[in-house]
Amino acid sequence: MNTREYCESVEQKHRLQRERISTVPIRDDNSPLVSLKESGFDLLFEPSIKKGYRYLVRTAIFDKIGRISRLLRQDDKVLIIRSVWRSFKHQRLLWERNFETTREKFPDKELNEIEDIVACFIATKKESMHSTGGAVDALIYDLVSECVMEFGTNDGFKISLNEKCYPYHPDISTEAKNNRQLLIGLFENEGFVCDLTEYWHFDYGNVVWALEKGKEYAIYDVVRHAR
Repeated sequence: MNTREYCESVEQKHRLQRERISTVPIRDDNSPLVSLKESGFDLLFEPSIKKGYRYLVRTAIFDKIGRISRLLRQDDKVLIIRSVWRSFKHQRLLWERNFETTREKFPDKELNEIEDIVACFIATKKESMHSTGGAVDALIYDLVSECVMEFGTNDGFKISLNEKCYPYHPDISTEAKNNRQLLIGLFENEGFVCDLTEYWHFDYGNVVWALEKGKEYAIYDVVRHAR
């Protein structure tokens, strides 16, 4: 499969997934949100645009992150937590920031074109799986080389949003492919599913996870307010 065919396949799957999301039943297990900041796990946290961000996840995900962290530490690496549970307000801030950045990057495009570009990578507040506490954005830091590992579209923490963010894009370096394989493998071994368009985003328990895993229902619904 060449690059164009791969990207078209990803985009078609992504459209179908978004159409089916509303059809998935949800039976929330009502598990609470807990803070990874207070976990004691060996983690790094990417600074958030949200002041006082607590990096909250559901309890089952908390345990999974702990296991992933310990495995990486054995190889002199540290899991970077970019973002986890986000309120609707936080999600709106993220959308607006990326909209403005994209508009500056493509000054000749119409507003609806800008929205379409942003929508490939940033969900609206009502569509974001981050609002369930069942989504994790992550990268890996290498303690030996003392830097964020290379994943093909990142410069340290900063990620350029484009087609090469699709997890198995063929036009990235061998190093980036291997690093993505490591990151994705760690999360998939814990039962997560990798997002179709974002190699750093992983879902568990929410409707995307239920769709991709063929589950009868999701176990995490939207959590509007953290305690």
